[in-house]
Amino acid sequence: MATLFLGNFGLTELFVILFIILIPLSLVFWIIAILDLIKRQFNDQSTKLIWALVILLVPFFGSILYFLVGKKGGVLKVN
Repeated sequence: MATLFLGNFGLTELFVILFIILIPLSLVFWIIAILDLIKRQFNDQSTKLIWALVILLVPFFGSILYFLVGKKGGVLKVN
């Protein structure tokens, strides 16, 4: 049944295609999260440090978690 949906792709080709899409996407999320964290002002620096550690130590899920939860805690700096 699964071959109907995959066509001529095997499991190896499917993983290669997923990694070609997911790795650059996670890298983009990671960079955007770091840049946004740098631009934001938090009430205390410990919050910013904790978010930096979360983003750096768990890149893909940390970036998504930052955008869902952490971004609301800071205020964007105005130059």
